[in-house]
Amino acid sequence: MEPMNDDLSALADRLDRTNELLQRMLAEVAKTPSTHAIFVDAGYLYAAAGRLVAGTEDRRAFDLDAEGLIDALIDRARTVFADSRLLRVYWYDGARRRIHTAEQQTIAELPDVKVRLGNLNANNQQKGVDSLIRTDLESLARHRAISDAALLGGDEDLVSAVEAAQGYGARVHLWGIEAPEGRNQAEPLLWEVDSQRTLDLDFFKPYVSRRTAPAYDATAAARPTREDVRFAGAQIAAKWLSARGREALVELMPGHPYLPGSVDQDLLVEAEGILQYSLRGQADLRRALRDGFWDHLQSQY
Repeated sequence: MEPMNDDLSALADRLDRTNELLQRMLAEVAKTPSTHAIFVDAGYLYAAAGRLVAGTEDRRAFDLDAEGLIDALIDRARTVFADSRLLRVYWYDGARRRIHTAEQQTIAELPDVKVRLGNLNANNQQKGVDSLIRTDLESLARHRAISDAALLGGDEDLVSAVEAAQGYGARVHLWGIEAPEGRNQAEPLLWEVDSQRTLDLDFFKPYVSRRTAPAYDATAAARPTREDVRFAGAQIAAKWLSARGREALVELMPGHPYLPGSVDQDLLVEAEGILQYSLRGQADLRRALRDGFWDHLQSQY
């Protein structure tokens, strides 16, 4: 009988050690703070917030204080996930040939923010953004880097991203933007997430403001010469190159003589400020402006 008693005693010791180890592991898990991240589909954000506050989805018609808004989203997440720490904010947007605009570059430089760029097609529609969101959500959930994800978006294509993250145990919380009428988030997406919240007009008002068109009177000032406009284009190109660097130049050059829509629009607005003259409807001067811009960049290439 003694050998059997010895075996039972050894088994009891092993069970005691196993229970002690499990208790230690549970204690460590309890001390480890949960982690959350915020995922922002900027295309949805600009369209829905612009419509709500400024009455338009056209980005060129309003300004968005991205830094202030990101801080507000972080504060809101801090309230929702009270016992959790922020990993970072992921900001997903589109850009021609994935070249950062000046605004996107500014956002990328903010602390705790990661900008991820998809492409823009000829109709200024985002391509590849949903797949980037899925890749990040799935990877972070798989590696247990996050326990909760706040997703600000509305596209049905995000359903697969939600399912992928949930498959690894992460909880996905959908944040939406109040719609003046109807709904701006796909129903299948609403069905899949773990919780839903809507950010209202008061939340966005401090960060979205409609632009007022510069009141340039073409009859009040002498029409600039083509050389004046070309020189303004060269000035702006020098400033653009100084801010963006040679890598951006190398990426931009294959598109010659065409400029990405966002760059072309910024070029027009800045030139009108320099010249104090409206170039709208002035096709010959617009061409001179672009020529001056490209000439300077080509001289530096």
